[in-house]
This record gives sequence, C-alpha cells and structure tokens, in this order.
Amino acid sequence: MSGRRRVLIPVAAGLVGALALTGLYFAIVSWAESPSHALELFWEDRFIVTPIILGFGVQVGLYTVLKKRLFMPISDTGPSGALTGAGGGTSAVAMVACCAHHVTDVLPLVGLTAAATFLAEYRAAFMLIGLGTTLLGILVMLFILVRERRKAVQVAATSLEVSQ
Repeated sequence: MSGRRRVLIPVAAGLVGALALTGLYFAIVSWAESPSHALELFWEDRFIVTPIILGFGVQVGLYTVLKKRLFMPISDTGPSGALTGAGGGTSAVAMVACCAHHVTDVLPLVGLTAAATFLAEYRAAFMLIGLGTTLLGILVMLFILVRERRKAVQVAATSLEVSQ
C-alpha cells in the first residue's frame, strides 16, 4: 500500500466519523425542534460540541490506523474499538440530550418522558463524560501505537545485530 494511501485512509475515516456524528446531532435536533433551533443550539454549545466532534474524528482515524495496521504490524489493538464505540455513543447521547424533552411532544410515551427529562437535566455532564471518554480513547490508542512502535524498533535492532 502506498504511503499516500496509508495516510488518506485514516484521514477519510476520521472525517466520515466527525461528519456522521455532526449529521446525527443536526438530524435529531432538527427533527425534535427545527433546523434553525439545531443551528442555535450548536452555536450555544460550540465550545463543547466542536471538541467532541473533532475528538471523535481523531479517534476514528486512530482506530482505523490500528485496525488496518497501516504503519506497522500491531499485535493487539486493546480496547480501542470499545472505547471508540463508547466515546461516540456517549457523545451522541450527550449532544442530543439537550432537546430530547421535545421528542416527548412528538412521541407521547410515558417512559420516554422521564428519560428525556433526565437527559435534558444532565446534558452538560453527559457532554463532559462524552468528551472525557473520547480523550481517553485517543490516549489509549496513542499508547498502543507507541508501544507497538517500540516493539518494531526493538525487533529491527535485534535483527540488525544478528545479521552483523
């Protein structure tokens, strides 16, 4: 695989992940309220929503590097897949929680009202947890990449010594 392609694959995956999370946010808020409300809400929460979206994109890109073994052989991807899913899921729930109580106007289900109220009340906490989970996922994946790089360097050094 060419070097350019090895870089483009995780960058594209990261962009797709960030755009998917953004699309999910705008779709649900627009459906619950309106597209203009979605833009208003995004602008109000931009200082937490933007890092969540960008962090998720970085996390998806790093996960792609690990999963596809693009730059080195990786023996174990660790909990990177689970952390990517947890970070993305928590972030999506957090970003949508602010307007979830409006969904109960459209879908008057008894159980949904209590859940939507809970989500709306603790929206900021969910957003911070989502961001924290995303950052933790990035750190774990970077740790795995550094560990595997060190292993590859040690193997190369050992085989160089043996060949001399």
